[in-house]
Amino acid sequence: MTRATEAADALGLTYQETRHGRVNSLEEAAAARGIEPAKLIKTIVVRLADDDYRFVLVPGDREIAWPKLRTLLGVNRISMPSADTALAVTGYVRGTITPLGSTHDWPVIADERITGTISIGGGDHGVGITVDAEALLKTLSATVADVTD
Repeated sequence: MTRATEAADALGLTYQETRHGRVNSLEEAAAARGIEPAKLIKTIVVRLADDDYRFVLVPGDREIAWPKLRTLLGVNRISMPSADTALAVTGYVRGTITPLGSTHDWPVIADERITGTISIGGGDHGVGITVDAEALLKTLSATVADVTD
């Protein structure tokens, strides 16, 4: 078990854990989890200000649309924290970040295209959690909006 799967259990989520070891691309990870790349969800931590971060959930085939995200959050500037800062504010190293089991309960923003059965990071390299998107987003109290291109 990982902190992420422990958190999923504590939240009462129904999910399937997949362990596939390290992969070299998002496409390899999606294939190993038996899903299409668009259903593999990337979790990106962004910094709004000192000690103010958000988790942004992005479909695997899309990228954050920074102007849309800034407008949604009502800010002029958003940045990506350094790897060390990301670890400090989430408890996860880059490539394993997930809101599930994070050491800080940052607000979650999810792109509106995240629907159906998805796979999100399981908190360690090569670990995925396949779950119903609606159940996950509801559990995380995610703000759902158009935030990708």
